[in-house]
Amino acid sequence: MAFRKIDISELSFNPFDKIGKQWMLLTGGDKDSFNTMTASWGQLGVLWNKNVLTCYIRPNRYTYDFVEKGECFTASFYGEEYRSALSFCGSHSGRDCDKAKETGLTPAEVDGCMAFEEAELVLVCRKLYSYDLQESSFLTDDGIPEKFFGTDPYHRAYISEIVGVYVKD
Repeated sequence: MAFRKIDISELSFNPFDKIGKQWMLLTGGDKDSFNTMTASWGQLGVLWNKNVLTCYIRPNRYTYDFVEKGECFTASFYGEEYRSALSFCGSHSGRDCDKAKETGLTPAEVDGCMAFEEAELVLVCRKLYSYDLQESSFLTDDGIPEKFFGTDPYHRAYISEIVGVYVKD
């Protein structure tokens, strides 16, 4: 594996670009059984005196069960040359195909969690808290439920401590 562990204080990027425009792969499970999905919603920050990533996964996504059952998961980020791989991972289910095989991504174990060797940045995340989004909790009437959910289930949010930061060596 060609990753080097760094201190989180060494990171320097725009999280709005990194998550919202470049996207990330959320990967749950272990080397024997795992799945990944593309995500473009999330937050990075500090909560409970811990550096955290909050991500959102619908319960009907195959990755959901892997993240739900495990203690940790990874959020990994890639260069633009992997855009088609991330698009594939966001539009196909691991129930129906082997995403690593289909995209050419190389599975890699990082601190007991799964990621891919092609990542430029891997955040190893330990789940701290989860909650389910609900329509009744929206405080504005600007159409978010209709626009983003429709008949799809609401996401589960995972607030997770970033316990490891790895960059391409």
